[in-house]
Amino acid sequence: MALRGVWQLQKLIVSYCDWGGSSRGIRAFMESHLPAFKEKNPQLEVVSELLRGQHPYLKAFYKNKNERVVCVRNMDSEEILLHATRLRNALGRKVIKLKTRHVTKHPSVQGTWKTSLEL
Repeated sequence: MALRGVWQLQKLIVSYCDWGGSSRGIRAFMESHLPAFKEKNPQLEVVSELLRGQHPYLKAFYKNKNERVVCVRNMDSEEILLHATRLRNALGRKVIKLKTRHVTKHPSVQGTWKTSLEL
C-alpha cells in the first residue's frame, strides 16, 4: 500500500527448494506469475533465494525497518500470488489488538448506539 504516494514494501525475498515437494507451488509461481508480478511492480526489488532442504517462504522488508515472513509450503501458485500481493499492499506496521470494537477520539457520554431496543 502506498502511504502518501510512497510504496512501503522495499524488498521481497522468494525462498524455495529446487528439490522438495513442499516447494512445488512456489516453483510454478516463479515460472508463471513472478515475471508479471515484477513487471507490474517496478518499485519493488524481488530476489529469489535457493535454500535446499527448507520449506518455501516469502519475506518482505518495509521502509519502516519491519519485516514479515509468510510460509507458503504446499500452496499452489495462485495462493502464493495472493500472499505476495497482500505483502505488497500492507503498510508493514505491527498488528495491534483493539480493546473495543470501535475506536474514537471522543467517546459518547450516553454510551454506544445499538440497533436493538433493550429495556
